[in-house]
This record gives sequence, structure tokens and C-alpha cells, in this order.
Amino acid sequence: MRKLLLLNCLLLAMLSACGTKDSGSAGTGGGLKVALLINGNLGDKSFHDSANNGLSMIRDKLGGQIKVVEVGYDDSKWEPALRDLCDEKHDIIICGTWQMQELVAKVAPDYPNQKIIVYDTSMDYASDTKGVYKNIYSIEYKQNEGSYLAGVLAASTSKTGIIGFVGGMDNTVIRDFLVGYIQGAKDFNQNIKVVPSFVGNFSDTAKAKELTFAQYQMGADVVFSVASNAGEGVLQAAKERNHLVIGVDSDQAMLHQDSDPEMANLIMSSMLKRVDQSLYLAVQQAIAGTLAWGTRVELGINEDCVGLADNPIYQKVVPADARSTITKFNDQIKAKQIQVITSFGMDQSSFTTLVNQVRP
Repeated sequence: MRKLLLLNCLLLAMLSACGTKDSGSAGTGGGLKVALLINGNLGDKSFHDSANNGLSMIRDKLGGQIKVVEVGYDDSKWEPALRDLCDEKHDIIICGTWQMQELVAKVAPDYPNQKIIVYDTSMDYASDTKGVYKNIYSIEYKQNEGSYLAGVLAASTSKTGIIGFVGGMDNTVIRDFLVGYIQGAKDFNQNIKVVPSFVGNFSDTAKAKELTFAQYQMGADVVFSVASNAGEGVLQAAKERNHLVIGVDSDQAMLHQDSDPEMANLIMSSMLKRVDQSLYLAVQQAIAGTLAWGTRVELGINEDCVGLADNPIYQKVVPADARSTITKFNDQIKAKQIQVITSFGMDQSSFTTLVNQVRP
């Protein structure tokens, strides 16, 4: 399988953020002043760390002056942090997750000249009759496409015919991971069973671990972790039971290989969501004056912005025939021979029916 390290997204991206606790530093030289608001905590080896890495790329490759602020999971602190960053007059503010969309919509009218990039969500441009969002660029990802491949991987390596899914919050984005995962697993094995669970947040590692153990009790032997910081609990459970696991957002096996090689060797791949690269390219385009402010972009397999991590562990743990099958499905998605279903626009009844069809 061609390496999906996703080193170049062909479409552009945006940034928007603000915060309270400064965890970044200014870059050397001139360049844009760019700030990132983390509405959670760094150290998840996943979504937030990928965004943080994007700021490091902006500093190191573009000479930008960066500031990264993490404000934790207390959402009462998010708006003041965003306003603080806006008051500091950064050239671009970056923030992400669906939870920030409403706050950006609330704050943006008070700062009409502030450029903002939001990722993993989008502003409602169709309703913007007053042009409030003309300086806001939205980046969304087709996580359902990458998760389809994760489903193929899980189904092709499961020995029990039962696979698991541990999501953070039960929202549209996390459901998008799940529906793609189910479709890919079923396309590989029509008889596959899938056990989904939701932590209820992205921080409770103990609950994520407990849910993973419960899935093991039901016969699941491969679990897909889609829970940011809470996902560390899934990885811990996999290590304790010596089960294979699929990570998310960043190449989690490579991030754990030095600190915990035993755990790393069980992470047979991760569904990559290249937040870092998309943010870097968005700022690069902003510097060039070609970023399409006031619009949204959606990045998927065709843009090499989602996919499976291909690393030495993947090559060693996943059989060659399974890797070949995954490559075939990847190419079929690129060629539009496979249309991956999405939770966006899916009603509750259809979602429930899909999930119930594959329950053990």
C-alpha cells in the first residue's frame, strides 16, 4: 500500500483561536503572527497535538510568530480566551472542533477585521447575509473516508468477527468516523459485528478504558479509538489485554514507540487526520495572498489529508494480503467507485438502524 503519510494536502486550510494559558512561543524573524486556541489539553498524541504541530511547522518553515494557548475542557473559559487573542491583534487566529463554531460566530462580529481559521467545523456561510464571515476560512475533513479504511483493517485482522469503536462525544463528527468504519468493515466481511461506545467527553481516560474492557467482554478483539485524550485509556486497555488497536488523528504508534514500545507495537495503524498539514498549507496560502477567505474546504482521501498510517509496525503486524486489500479500497474511493456514507445529513433513525444492523 502506498504510504499515506499525507505529506501534501492539495486543498487549503484555515486557522482561528484564542486562549488563556500560553503554551507556545514566538518564531524567529518576521512573518505573520499566528495564534492557536486549544479548547482542551495538549498531550493527547492525537487531534490537539496535531494542530499544535501545525503551528510548529508554521514557525519553522514559514518564519511565523506563533502563540499556542490551551484552555482545557472547561467551556466557560473558551470565549474569554478567544476574545483575549482577538484583542492581541494576531494576523490569524486558529481554533477548531464543532464546539467552537458557535463561539466564533458570536465573537466575530466584534472583530470584523480579524482573520480566523476554523478547522474540523464550518461556519454557516449561507446564513451570513451581513458578511460577518468574510474573514473566516473553514477546514473540514472527510473522516468517514479514512475510517472506512480503518473498518477494512479491523475486519481483516479480527479473529473473532467482532470489532469495537470507542468515540469521545456522541456528535456528528464522531458519528462520521463510526459510519465510515461500519461501512468499510461490512464491505470486507458482511457478517462483521461492531460494538460502539461513547465516553461522553474527550478527557476521561478511565471511562474509555472501562468501555474498551466491556467491548472485549463482548468478543471484540480490535478496537478503533476516536476519543482524543480519553483515547489513551483505550490504548492502555489494549496493552493490558495484548489486543490490537487502531489509533486516530496522529500516527500514535510512532508517538509511543520510544516511551512505550510495548503499546506502540499493538497500534497496527492510525486513521490520520492531517490537521497539522492543513493548517500549515492554509497559512502558507494566506502569506501568498491566495487563501479563499469566506469559504470552506473539505479534505479527504483524494487530497491525501485522511488515510491510514503506513509505518514499520503496520508493515510487520498487518498481513500482506490485508494491506493489499486496503490499497484496493483506497484506490476505489479515490476513483469514486465507492461512495462512503456520512453522518452529516443522516437522521437519527437511519443512524440507529445502521448501528443496530451490526450489533453482536
